[in-house]
Amino acid sequence: MLKTAGLLLVAAIAAYAFHAFAQLRTDVRPVVTPVGSSSSNGTSVAWFYDTTERTVFACRIGQAPADTVDCKAKATLQ
Repeated sequence: MLKTAGLLLVAAIAAYAFHAFAQLRTDVRPVVTPVGSSSSNGTSVAWFYDTTERTVFACRIGQAPADTVDCKAKATLQ
């Protein structure tokens, strides 16, 4: 009887630990808000604001065939 109660207690603690760890992992995602975009001569630029780091990013997409995405921090807000 004592072994069964101990096993159930350990199982309950392990289940709670897994649940708490899963909750931590889902709340870590940054929130990025699109600000605007523009394009000229086949190159597109999009601006994003990261609310967790208070940083504005400018992402540029070049012309084909490369089609590379280049995102650099433009400014950090105080």
